[in-house]
Amino acid sequence: MAAVETIKETVREKRPPNRAWRRFRRSRSALVGSLILGVLILLVILVPVLHLPDPIAQNLPEQLKAPSAVYPFGTDEFGRDLFSRVLHGGLIAVETGLVAVAVSVSVGILLGLIAGYFGGAVDVVIMAVMDVLLAFPYLLLAMIVVAILGPGLYNAMIAVGIVYVPTFARLVRGVVLQVREMDYVQAAHALGAKDLPIMLRHVLRNCLGPILVQASLSVGWAIVNAASLSFLGLGAQPPTPEWGAMMSNGREYLLTAWWITTFPGLAILVTALGCNLLGDGLRDALDPKGR
Repeated sequence: MAAVETIKETVREKRPPNRAWRRFRRSRSALVGSLILGVLILLVILVPVLHLPDPIAQNLPEQLKAPSAVYPFGTDEFGRDLFSRVLHGGLIAVETGLVAVAVSVSVGILLGLIAGYFGGAVDVVIMAVMDVLLAFPYLLLAMIVVAILGPGLYNAMIAVGIVYVPTFARLVRGVVLQVREMDYVQAAHALGAKDLPIMLRHVLRNCLGPILVQASLSVGWAIVNAASLSFLGLGAQPPTPEWGAMMSNGREYLLTAWWITTFPGLAILVTALGCNLLGDGLRDALDPKGR
């Protein structure tokens, strides 16, 4: 019985998900990125129960207070507690990253699957549109979309999501072009399976690893781009406690109240770093050549 259990344990360890999990646990970048994002998500979850000061209510007698025991991050030009505003901004940042990536992933997967699976004129047209979008710098394209939709936080999320659609579409198309020639896909065709079940059951399944890696990397960039739009006045509007908008409000006080821009900027930096480290760890863990 002991020998049988040993054999079963060995088989379980050699399964691809288990091998990927072991590589993920051994990756320092993955652990550090997970720790950073775990702390951010924990703080975001605890924001409603921490009884922090109102991030929007003004308190003019306390304006421009330097960081202290009472105000860990200081106060802004309206006397608002920056620590409270940065933590509430984390909630907005997480929502922004997830919504933007959800838009880009859903649309990009659909276009990539159709282009790669059917090929021909459909592939040419879809990829031509994606190439046109990729010709624009990400921030410029996001600004154009926001100019069409109008300024606002949710419009900025949609704009950033549209910006990253070509990235996911080209990624999925590249994987589909390889997978559709595999023997099991050809066998499914020979057995009379329809295109949609083949695309969802056999083709899309092989795209999940690269999509997961790219999505984890894109969340950080989506947060940075959305903050950039808010910094330019095209995203979140005052008095919303959004990191980019907070940095924009503090530009006039860089020499006298450096903390207004420093702490939101550090929050953006640390969050983007955590997403990139996690993405690197996932890439190493899911790479079949990393065995």
